[in-house]
Amino acid sequence: MKQPDATRTMELLAQLSHGANFSMGCYCQDESRCHRSILRALLVEHGALLSA
Repeated sequence: MKQPDATRTMELLAQLSHGANFSMGCYCQDESRCHRSILRALLVEHGALLSA
C-alpha cells in the first residue's frame, strides 16, 4: 500500500464512505484470515466511516 495509486485509492474509498454505502466481498469464510480484515484496517487508517 506504499504505492501512490494504492494510497489514493484508499483515500478515495475513505472519502466515499462519508456520503455513500458500499461493500467489498469475497468468498473467504473467516474474515480474520482474509484480505478483508486488512482492507478494513487500511480504510479506517485513512478515515473511513464503517458500518456494522
